[in-house]
Amino acid sequence: MRLPEGRLRKARVVTDPRDPLAEVLDTELTGYAVFESQEALLLDADGRGVVTFEAGVPVLAYHTGTDRGGPPALADLAVPGPYHVSVYELDAADLRPVHEVAELRVPPGMPAERLAGDPALADSTRRAAPAERCGDGPESRTGSSAVEAFLDDEEKIEAIRRQAREEAQARAEEWDF
Repeated sequence: MRLPEGRLRKARVVTDPRDPLAEVLDTELTGYAVFESQEALLLDADGRGVVTFEAGVPVLAYHTGTDRGGPPALADLAVPGPYHVSVYELDAADLRPVHEVAELRVPPGMPAERLAGDPALADSTRRAAPAERCGDGPESRTGSSAVEAFLDDEEKIEAIRRQAREEAQARAEEWDF
């Protein structure tokens, strides 16, 4: 996915992705946010998550490390924080060609549900979304919960196991076990 370069509005480290998602909704930003997880920051893991917005409402998601878009990209990004988040403003006309790629689109409330685990923010986002984005079409039906999507991703589960083993081994060595 290629995005035109936007104007950087804010870059910071957050422990909860809810904060930048709520801020983008409150300011009705049109543009995109780049999420880099703790794994990418500390372990040189590949990939960043990109979520685009139109008037503060998420439109699409893409993960550069897995090259997956839409709901699977959000599952790839749903890892424990902190996150480095950079928020960019961009004209709607510049985003229009990217927003037309159906396989990258996400239902409006899904980023708040899957990344932040915040049903109230998801409801606020759905209320702010245009009527055509909140209908009964296939985009509004996820087909599986965030947990089911996560459990279906064997690579992600194995990566978490590997990271937990490494951390346990490091602590055991630190404590002379």
